Amino acid sequence: MELFGQRIEYYDMGSGPTVVLLHGLGTSAKVDWGACLNRLASHYRVLAPDQLGFGASAKPMIDYGIQTWVDFLGEFLRVEKARDFTLAGESLGGWVAVRYTAQALAAQASAGPGSLLPRPARLILVDAAGHRHLAGAIVNGRPSGLSLAGSKALLSFIYSDPARSTDEAARTQFALSLSKGDGWTIHSLVSNKALADESVDDQLGQITIPTLVVWGADDHMVPLDDGRDFAARIPGAKLVVVPGSGHAPGIEKPGDLCAAMEQFLGPP
Repeated sequence: MELFGQRIEYYDMGSGPTVVLLHGLGTSAKVDWGACLNRLASHYRVLAPDQLGFGASAKPMIDYGIQTWVDFLGEFLRVEKARDFTLAGESLGGWVAVRYTAQALAAQASAGPGSLLPRPARLILVDAAGHRHLAGAIVNGRPSGLSLAGSKALLSFIYSDPARSTDEAARTQFALSLSKGDGWTIHSLVSNKALADESVDDQLGQITIPTLVVWGADDHMVPLDDGRDFAARIPGAKLVVVPGSGHAPGIEKPGDLCAAMEQFLGPP
C-alpha cells in the first residue's frame, strides 16, 4: 500500500482476530517474525509490515524518529480498518508499539471511538527498546562504520548461541548489511540527539490493556531488567522469560515465543 506517498510492503495472512507484528531496527517482518508467521496465521489474521526505511518498503532519506513509525503505524491501521487487534512489537517495534498504544488510548479518551488512531485491544512486547537510559546509549555508542569485525560483534551481542556469531556468520551478515539499503535509516535514528525525548518510561503506567512481555534470558542488548521494568510498570502485565535466547527470541527460540503469544491470545 501507499502511505503518505511512500510504498509500504506487508504480509496479510490468515483469518480470524487480527494480530499486528512490528519488527526491530535494521530487519524486516520476515527476519524477525518469519518463523511465527505461518503458525499464527493458522488461527489469526496476521498483518506484518516492513516499517518505513526497512525491508522491502520505501527508504526515504529523512530524519527518522520513533514518532515517524508511530504515525505510519496509525495510518496503516486506519487504512486496514483494524479493530480489536493485538499489537506486538520486537525491539524497536516494541518501542513503537508502546508509544502508539499510549497515544491511541489517550486519543480515544479525549475524542471517543471516532479517534483516527485505532485502539489496540492487547499488547505484546518482545525484548522491547524504549527506556530512556537505552536511548542515550544508542546515540552515544553509535558505530563508527560497517565492517566484518563490527558485524561479528553485533551478532555476538544479539544472539545467545555462539554458533550464530562465527566468522562465516559474520561474513554473511556483513554482505546482508551492505545489500539491504537501510544504512541511512539506521544512521539517521542513532544520530538523533532528541531520541531520549521519545523514551517511554513515563508512558508505561498509561497502558491499561492486557499486556504480555516476552524476554530472552540472555539478552545483552536490552537486558532482562528492562523487561522486568516494563512488566512492573504496566498494570497487570505478565512477564515470560525465554531461556537460551538473546535479543531475538523469534529467531533463536521461535517455538517458545509463538507458544507464549498463543497462550496470551487465547483461542480465536
